[in-house]
Amino acid sequence: MREITINQNDAGQRLDRFVSKALPLLPPALLQKYIRLKRIKVNGKGSARDTRLQPGDRLQLYIKDEFFDAPAPENAFLRLYQPKLDIVYEDENILLADKRPGISVHPDETEQYNTLLTHIQAYLYQKGEWDPRREHSFAPALCNRIDRNTGGIVIAAKNADALRILNQKIRDREIKKYYLCIVHGKPSPAEGRLEGFLRKDEAKKQVTVSRKPLPGAKSAATLYRTLRTSGSLSLLECELITGRTHQIRAQLAAAGHPLLGDGKYGRESENKKYGRKFQALYSYKLVFSFRTPAGELEYLSGRAYQVKRVDFAEEYFPCWEGKDFCRP
Repeated sequence: MREITINQNDAGQRLDRFVSKALPLLPPALLQKYIRLKRIKVNGKGSARDTRLQPGDRLQLYIKDEFFDAPAPENAFLRLYQPKLDIVYEDENILLADKRPGISVHPDETEQYNTLLTHIQAYLYQKGEWDPRREHSFAPALCNRIDRNTGGIVIAAKNADALRILNQKIRDREIKKYYLCIVHGKPSPAEGRLEGFLRKDEAKKQVTVSRKPLPGAKSAATLYRTLRTSGSLSLLECELITGRTHQIRAQLAAAGHPLLGDGKYGRESENKKYGRKFQALYSYKLVFSFRTPAGELEYLSGRAYQVKRVDFAEEYFPCWEGKDFCRP
């Protein structure tokens, strides 16, 4: 329990508005709940949220200590009273989340609270599986990233051992990642391998593709196969061999088949008639293909996980239903 004495400068404010300013980490919905449950009292008594505070009033706050901290990136999860997650798989070590297009995976300069990592941390905190005050340094972390406007499976580690193992497996390419995408045109051949070198322009947040190595460029390889073609669009499955920034988007555009809805690498004139807000790209499946020991995560070896649905695949290729692909 914490107690706050109202001074002259604080007087005259409503109870709920004063507490929201004094404890900026306390979510508004949780604040109202605590007032209803009389976990926030004025002079030892439960009070209505619109109670006007007077000089000398004593507030008793039966609230977790975490909410009294100063706001910072590492405690942003406290602001989420109702985390929203689409969980593909979860156990005591890992969580696979289906990230929707439009949400960032990590907090950045444009968004601190509504990110995938923040929702995962809030979810685990509220379940009682993670308490930052009992940890010396570990916090639930993401093992892979997906662009803001791309959807799909993101792997989160619930403990330090899982994080170490998964990072090693990703680094050694023992976790296979498969994407669905829709491109303009019909690739020829229908399946193949795209190889080249990607160089990132940090200022433009864009990559360029070259056939030959250039200073600062990294090698990139993507396998693709055409699942279905309808009119001027084709549905592809891509497997990442390397994991470079914008790899699939840039390589397919360089091959003459930019993604539908891609505002950075695509064709604006062709995208306009479809009216898509995000690029048609989804990390829809991953396979734990371990070749070396995986310690506590050995039970995952050979397992595959897939999202329930991919909206653009169903919209433009209606016969695609989850696990059943349309063939060319």
